[in-house]
Amino acid sequence: MKLKLGLPLLGIALIMACQNKNTVTDNRTVFLDTAGMNTAVNPGDNFYEYANGKWMKNTVIPDDQSGWGSFYTLYEENLKKLRGIIEDAEKSNSAKGSIQQKVGDYYASGMDTVTIEKLGAEPLKPMLTKIDAAKSYQELVSLLAQLAKTDEAELLGLSVGADEKNSTTNIVSLYQAGLSLPEKDYYFKTDSSSKVARAGFVSYASTLFKLTGVDNATATKNANSILALETEIAKSHRSPQELRDPQKNYNKMSLVQLNQLAPNLNVPSLFDKMKIKADSINVGQPDYFKALSGLLASQPLDVWKTKFKYAYMSRNANSLSKDFVNASFAFNKIFSGQKKQSERWKKLVSGVDGSLGDLLGQLYVEKYFTPEAKKRMDELVNNLQKVFATRIDKLDWMSAETKTKATEKLNIFLKKIGYTTKWKNFDDVTIDKGDYLGNARNARTHGFNEMISKVGKPVDKTEWGMTPPTVNAYYNPTFNEIVFPAGILQFPFFDANADDAINYGAIGAVIGHEMTHGFDDQGRQYDAAGNMKDWWTKADADKFKTKADKVATMYNGFTLLDNQHVNGNLTMGENLADIGGLAIAYDAFKLTEQGKEETKKIDGFTADQRFFLSFAQVWRIKTRDESMRVRLKTDPHSPEMFRVNGPVYSMEAFYKAFNIPSTAKMYVAPENRLGVW
Repeated sequence: MKLKLGLPLLGIALIMACQNKNTVTDNRTVFLDTAGMNTAVNPGDNFYEYANGKWMKNTVIPDDQSGWGSFYTLYEENLKKLRGIIEDAEKSNSAKGSIQQKVGDYYASGMDTVTIEKLGAEPLKPMLTKIDAAKSYQELVSLLAQLAKTDEAELLGLSVGADEKNSTTNIVSLYQAGLSLPEKDYYFKTDSSSKVARAGFVSYASTLFKLTGVDNATATKNANSILALETEIAKSHRSPQELRDPQKNYNKMSLVQLNQLAPNLNVPSLFDKMKIKADSINVGQPDYFKALSGLLASQPLDVWKTKFKYAYMSRNANSLSKDFVNASFAFNKIFSGQKKQSERWKKLVSGVDGSLGDLLGQLYVEKYFTPEAKKRMDELVNNLQKVFATRIDKLDWMSAETKTKATEKLNIFLKKIGYTTKWKNFDDVTIDKGDYLGNARNARTHGFNEMISKVGKPVDKTEWGMTPPTVNAYYNPTFNEIVFPAGILQFPFFDANADDAINYGAIGAVIGHEMTHGFDDQGRQYDAAGNMKDWWTKADADKFKTKADKVATMYNGFTLLDNQHVNGNLTMGENLADIGGLAIAYDAFKLTEQGKEETKKIDGFTADQRFFLSFAQVWRIKTRDESMRVRLKTDPHSPEMFRVNGPVYSMEAFYKAFNIPSTAKMYVAPENRLGVW
């Protein structure tokens, strides 16, 4: 499902990953990597290891990556394609204001390191001077309005989207913000990784101050005061698990009510300065805004100034000279484990996609997304949708009344494949080949203006939450939509020339995963129209919860690293989607001609075996320990081994496909197997 950092929305179905390209043998494309398997392991003892063991053992994560595998390589290949498109646009000398000019010059401005190095910290100074000049916290708060317009208002999490209880109309939402570490526990835990993170933050913040001319002692003092302030802010934050509760994170109120809750923020005045006209607002985490209001008045003004300065510098660090970029990398590698920075062109390509996505996207799909690919995906999605409806109808735990409403929701899924039918307009964005930071701010200002223009207006369901080249997919509950950008519709997820076992095991499971998100522990709380509304009978809801709790219990038992456990409640939605998605994809696969073949083999494997191996090899990802530690605390997705093993050991078809005996290490008795949908 759709995830924005800090927002209590439904988690994106996939995480960036990757895998080797398909190979050609004897003029025939081979879609399974048999050399990467560890066939010395019994598939019933650890299927992930059986399917990927040698690859996992022999693969070395590139120094500029936090992990490596299927998603990562596809992402890297897409970057190369996008680079070619962008560099062609740059060389085209197209007219000012054209797509090619904006895309090409944005990239060129970021690659112009000579100009960027000459500027150093100068681009920061006007705002730093304004912050310094503030004579009260009220004046600092008023600066939030200006900072918000360029997405630099770190204390103010703000978005505009469908009202979750009136999904046809857009509403402003405010959510918790203000922290520099991944989540609140990093400020309080005494384990070594938390201590390293806090020390790294102090070093980073101190470095930023020194780069703007502050002496060493003052810079260190500033950094420590910010850490102390953020520790106070963190006390009011909800945990990643708590942010998954859509009911708890829906608190609609008037501006008057919000002003009573957090008077020192003076939100009516802020909204007026930001030109936001709203009668009501959803306050995701009221405790945060109440605490922030108190801290604004109780903490020293100088501390707040240092906090504002740090946040502003950090937000722009990667658009500045190499000293700022290096400082940002040194801090972030604590959590990623990367040994060196990515090449600059990769960062810039990603930046163009993030800033001018629909412009670059038009050029991308014109060159790389074929009508044939879309047609095949349409067929796959429709097949899985039909199978899911059949599965709902056959559920033995759900009443006819709830089944009718579940089927209604399924049947009206909005299906988006490849790219948008309505490209966004960037006419108000000026791109100057000599002003990289200015270009970034212009693009962010455009994004802000586009966002606030939707307040109070009807929801436009043609809008996409990802750009076409994105290697990902999502379900959005308020739109009741499943979305598959062109970027992910490539091998290892999808290949028009692959046999059905490969495609259904890979992209089929992804499609099923997204569909199941509409009925996971979060998605099930939204009706067919996208409103947060209870459409279940109480008895059915109780049965669902009992089954879902069993899923959480099972995943709680999975461990990695130094016996760190998966959080089964944090990952519940993704686990339910993985389990349901694979089951739905398999049922759809069995309707194909290949799926009906019981004994015919390709590359030594039956059709069913190829289906499960394709699924397992899609999730063939090796992750650095530093990154995995953060994921276990914050990521709603389970580690890849469990995204594979959890679902397959819950399917009778898997046991039959590999002749797995009841004595196998991971054998689960039929009565204990997990399954909701």
